[in-house]
Formats: sequence, structure tokens, C-alpha cells
Amino acid sequence: MLCAARGISFIYVMGCDMSLKIFRLPKVMDESGLARSTVYLRIKQGLLTTPISLGPRCVGWPQTEIEAINAARIAEQSEDEIRALVTQLQKSRKHDQVEVAK
Repeated sequence: MLCAARGISFIYVMGCDMSLKIFRLPKVMDESGLARSTVYLRIKQGLLTTPISLGPRCVGWPQTEIEAINAARIAEQSEDEIRALVTQLQKSRKHDQVEVAK
């Protein structure tokens, strides 16, 4: 499935979800109810995924990751369970298959 195009190069992501969104910090704060400093504290504690780079001075978080972490909090999972979830989410970023074709 075509996910992005730049010039004549096309990037195909296996199983790409066209509705996938990236949340910027204000949206993460709104969705989680956390203050800016608490978002970064949770990252340091391993309770929130690290942001992805969108540019030289721009980061964001995949919507699905924020929703999964919020769902874990609502389900009253322990911090250790949430850390395990965060680790799994981070690893799944690296295991997504990407093909670049010209």
C-alpha cells in the first residue's frame, strides 16, 4: 500500500494504516492529561514512548502508542506492566518492514 511519495521514489510500508496520525506535544498533553514536564518525566521513567523525529526541531508520537498507553492506565495496569508495553511499542517501531522502490 502506498504511504508516502517524494519525487520519483515511493515508500511502501507493509500493512500501512492510512488513518495513522502523529500527535505533537500539545495533543499528547491533551490526550493523556499530563503536563509538559510530566510527559518528559514519564519518558525518562520508561512509562511513555520516546518521540519520533519529524524534522530538525520537531517531534511527535504515533497516535496508536499514546492510545495504547492511555488504555493501559485506564485498565489500572502497574507501572511495570506499562514499562513492558512501552518497550514492546518501541521495539515494534524497529520491526516494521519498509521497502523503498524507485
